[in-house]
Amino acid sequence: MSTQQTGSRAAGPDIDEQIVTRGKGASSHARDFGPGFFVKLVLVAVVNALGVYGILAAAAVGSWGIVGFLAIALVLVDWVYFSRRMLPMKYLLPGLLFLLVYQLFVMGYTGYVAFTNYGDGHNSTKADAIAAIQVQTERRVEGSPSYPLTVLEKGGTLALAIVENDKAMVGTADQALAPADGATVESGRVTAVPGYTTLAFAQIAQRQDEITNLRVPVAADGSKGSLRTQDASTGYIYTPSTVYDAASDTFTDVESGTVYTPSAEGTFTAADGSTLNPGWRAGVGLKNFTTMFTDSRISGPFFKILAWTFAFAILSVATTFALGLFLAITFNDPRVRYRRLYRSLLILPYAFPGFLAALVWRGMLNPRFGFINEVLLGGHHVPWLTDPWLAKVSVLLVNLWLGFPYMFLICTGALQAIPGDVIESARMDGAGALRILRSMTLPLLMISVAPLLIASFAFNFNNFTLIYMLTGGGPNFEGSPILVGHTDILISMVYSVAFESGTKQYGLASAVSILIFVIVGTISWIGFRRTKTLEEL
Repeated sequence: MSTQQTGSRAAGPDIDEQIVTRGKGASSHARDFGPGFFVKLVLVAVVNALGVYGILAAAAVGSWGIVGFLAIALVLVDWVYFSRRMLPMKYLLPGLLFLLVYQLFVMGYTGYVAFTNYGDGHNSTKADAIAAIQVQTERRVEGSPSYPLTVLEKGGTLALAIVENDKAMVGTADQALAPADGATVESGRVTAVPGYTTLAFAQIAQRQDEITNLRVPVAADGSKGSLRTQDASTGYIYTPSTVYDAASDTFTDVESGTVYTPSAEGTFTAADGSTLNPGWRAGVGLKNFTTMFTDSRISGPFFKILAWTFAFAILSVATTFALGLFLAITFNDPRVRYRRLYRSLLILPYAFPGFLAALVWRGMLNPRFGFINEVLLGGHHVPWLTDPWLAKVSVLLVNLWLGFPYMFLICTGALQAIPGDVIESARMDGAGALRILRSMTLPLLMISVAPLLIASFAFNFNNFTLIYMLTGGGPNFEGSPILVGHTDILISMVYSVAFESGTKQYGLASAVSILIFVIVGTISWIGFRRTKTLEEL
C-alpha cells in the first residue's frame, strides 16, 4: 500500500508538469490567434499583395533583377513574421531591406553608371538605337503625293487606310498595304473598313505617339518605303536614307555610301568621325573621371568649383562655430540678465526650414528691389547675387545666419558639462580669461564638439539646398559646356550636369558623386582619427 502511494506520489509531479505544459501550450496557441495575430496577418497580406504586383510589373518590362529581389524579400517577410524563432529579425528586417534598396543599391548603381556613357543620346540598348536610327533617318520620297488618311484599329492593333488608284488600301506595321474589300470611300477618303474600327478624334489624341511612330510598309519587302503620318489625317511615303546590314552590323548612307560602324563608345561612327544618333549605353572605363581633368572646357570650372567647395565648407564651419561659441560663452555667464529669453531668440533661425530661409534671403538680397539695397543701403544697387565675389560672400553670410544657432546650442551644452570647480581652480591660480579659454575651456569643449564639427563639414560640403535656393550656382561661367557658376559646389554641379545643362550626362554626374564620396569619407576618417588625441586629455 505504501509502495503504491509512493509510486503515485512520485508520478504526481510529472503528471502535474504535463498538465501545466499543456496549459501553457494551449494558452500560447490561444495567444497566436488573438487580435494581434490577425492584425499581423492583414499587414503581411498587404505587403505580399504589393510585392506580387511589383513582381508582375517588373516581369512585364523584363526587369528580372527586381523580380528576383522582390521574390526573395517576400519569402523572408513571410518566414520571419510567422516564425517564433525569428523575433530579433522582426525588428531588423525592415531596416535591412530599406538599407539595401536606398543605400547599398543606390551606391552600387551610381558606381556602375560612373563607368558608362549613360545620358541623353545613350540611354537605351543597341537594338533600340538601331530601331530609332532607322526611323529618324527616313526621308519623304521627293515628288510623292499626299494621301488623305484614316486611322483604324483592330484587336488593339493600329492600321492606316488610304485611297490609291481609286482603291481602298489598308496596312499595319506588320502587314503591307493591301486592297480592302468592302471599304467605304467618301470624297477620296476611307471612312469605314469591314472588321476595323475607325478611330474618332478623342481616341486619336489618346494614342497620338503610337500613331506618329507607326510605319506601314508600302510593299511586303519594304523596297518602296513606308506610309507615315504626323497629323493622323494626311499620309506620306517615306524611304530610309540609311540602310542597316545585320550581317556586318553597319549602317550605310544610301546617297553618299558612307559606312557607319559601331564604336566602343556606343555610337555608329564613320571614318570621318561623324556619328548617327542616338547611341546606346556602353562602358567607357575611366573616361568620365579623366574628362574632369583633361577636357579644358570642363577642368577649368571643375577646379574652381572644387576649390570653392572646400573654402565654403571650411569657412562655414569656422564662422558658425566662432559665433556660436562666442554667444554660448557670453550667455553662459550668470551675470547676464534674461539669458533664457536671449537663448530662445537666438535659436529662431534654426527653427525655420533652410530652403524657405534661403528663398527669403534671395529676395532681400535682390540688387534692384531687395530690402537690403532699397531700405538699409538707401537705394544703392549692390550686386549681391550677380557679382562672383559678392555672391560668395552672400552665401557665407546667409549660411552663418542659418548655422550659428546649431553651434550655439551644442557649445552651450558642452560648456555646461564642464565642471565649474576646474575653471574656478584656474582662476584661483591666477589664470586670466583668455588663458582659461585657451588652456581649459577649448580643450575640454573640443572633446565633445569635434565630431560634430566634422559632421558639420560634411553637411556643408554637400549643402545643395542653400546654393540652389539662394544663387542657383550663379553667376555662370562663360564658355563652359555645362551650366555651372561661381557659387556652385560639387553637389550642385552634379545636379547641373545631370539635369540642367541641356544634355543630360548621368555618367559624368555619377563620377563627380563618387569623387565627393571619396573626399568627404577621407576627410571624415582623418578627422575622427585626430579626435582620439583629444580624448587623452
